[in-house]
Amino acid sequence: MTDTVGMLSSYLYDVFVTKFDGWVVLGFVAQALFTMRFVVQWIASERARKSVIPVAFWFFSIGGGTLLLAYALYRRDPVFIAGQAFGLVVYFRNVYFIILNGRQSST
Repeated sequence: MTDTVGMLSSYLYDVFVTKFDGWVVLGFVAQALFTMRFVVQWIASERARKSVIPVAFWFFSIGGGTLLLAYALYRRDPVFIAGQAFGLVVYFRNVYFIILNGRQSST
């Protein structure tokens, strides 16, 4: 058990201390932006008492997705790159529809 705790401790130190750099800070900022989209959606839905996707959801998606894509490109992670790149297409398309059809929240 002590060996497992030691290995876990060493792993966490390596991940969160040794490898901590500006790119990791960017990754955390990107993840925070991406998470905010869910917070915004949750608050809007609670206020409306129904499921609502506000325009801000898509802007947080674009901001977080763009920064996460930059982070994924730096890390050279093909799964992360493909997922974020596809997501950005969807987010921009939704903003395009919002602009085309006027500012209204979808339900």
